[in-house]
Amino acid sequence: MADNGVDHSAANRQLPGARIAADARLALDGGNPVRQEPWPTYDRGAVCVHPDDEQAALRAIRSHLYFRYDCRPADETECGQFEAELCRYFDCEHALATSSGTTALALAIMAAGIEPGSLIACPGFTFAATPSAIMLAGCTPFLVDIDENLHLDVADLRSRWTPQVKAIMVVHMRGFAADMAALIRFADEMGVPVFEDAVPALGAELDGRKLGTFGLAGAFSTQSDKALNSGEGGFLLTDDSALFARATVLSGAYEGRLRRHFPNGDPPIATDLDLPLLSFRMDEIRAALLRAELDRLPVRLAAFRRNYDYVASALADIAGIHIRRPVAPGAYLGEAFIFLVPTGGAEWFARALCHEGIEARNLGSDADRNIRAFWNWRFMFRGMETSAIKELLPNATRYLQRAVDIPLSSTLSLADCDQLVAAVRKIIGALAQAPAVIDEGSARAGLR
Repeated sequence: MADNGVDHSAANRQLPGARIAADARLALDGGNPVRQEPWPTYDRGAVCVHPDDEQAALRAIRSHLYFRYDCRPADETECGQFEAELCRYFDCEHALATSSGTTALALAIMAAGIEPGSLIACPGFTFAATPSAIMLAGCTPFLVDIDENLHLDVADLRSRWTPQVKAIMVVHMRGFAADMAALIRFADEMGVPVFEDAVPALGAELDGRKLGTFGLAGAFSTQSDKALNSGEGGFLLTDDSALFARATVLSGAYEGRLRRHFPNGDPPIATDLDLPLLSFRMDEIRAALLRAELDRLPVRLAAFRRNYDYVASALADIAGIHIRRPVAPGAYLGEAFIFLVPTGGAEWFARALCHEGIEARNLGSDADRNIRAFWNWRFMFRGMETSAIKELLPNATRYLQRAVDIPLSSTLSLADCDQLVAAVRKIIGALAQAPAVIDEGSARAGLR
């Protein structure tokens, strides 16, 4: 349990949570909670917005030029400059600002020429937007099981493979990189492209390379809880000029506007009239805000990493939990802390944390319509019983039912992290004293 793939050297080795005096009785059972203030999350306004970001958005508003295709050259628009800055940051050839991460995913599939009706493999642990984007592109999600650390299981993908699968959509879920080397080897063997859903991992790296740049195309979100926040929005990255051109037309570059994206030569497609216009563009106000935020992205990424490593190190010695492990050292964003508890106790554990003032959820709880649990995607399984859906991916079902997820805002202080650590240790300590401490009806099952 002590090796969770993180660098422990930067963390406080004196078990920070132990410094916080707390009532040994769980708040769930009437004791005093570890924390009184609401846990910081994006929907409560825990976002990083600098005065420079506000001024950038005001600059765009005051220009009265909100549409990206106005009278200016592309390199003078907010969207055009944002895309150029993304190319430099990610070291890629092309970037396209879009209305959301979901639309960026769908554009990647359609622009790659994947035939409608094709199967596209994706993991059973992802946000519902992933299969939704596949369906938006006219294709069918083909679900694949996951391993104990919640990564797509390449061995399971191989065992389920059918020639009807025409692409793989890998997801760097909750900011943790998938095993890209293994996935790309397998995809090359099968002769299909890999798309990266890097929506939950903006800025994270694997072996020194930024996620979203390994596959044929990568998609990102700039929704409010992401590393870049414009409320809504996203972008597509690719080195494939033809894919980029088609995605640009599909997103809404009509009547010759595609040429603005290729100022040094002709676009690699003959006409912009062969593709539908889907109006998936980003507007100038969001692009201006994101350009300013991009300057401070390294600071926010460092805060995510600091908090995650601090918490993971402080809880590394806990024998009663399994902290999710990355596929390589440092291959995670750090915006979520996930651990598994023995079968039957995760729902109770998450509830106990919430009572202690730490926001948490059991990813596989039947009492929580969490749309990261594949059996809640009723749009894919009309008419099927939930029990039958769960049987389709037995490992994903089992691991998500054991998984406790805690959001780690980049605004957290080390004092906040201390409270998280103290709360987890308090609950583990109470479990060690069961049944005297834990009420029989609360959820002793499986945790002792």
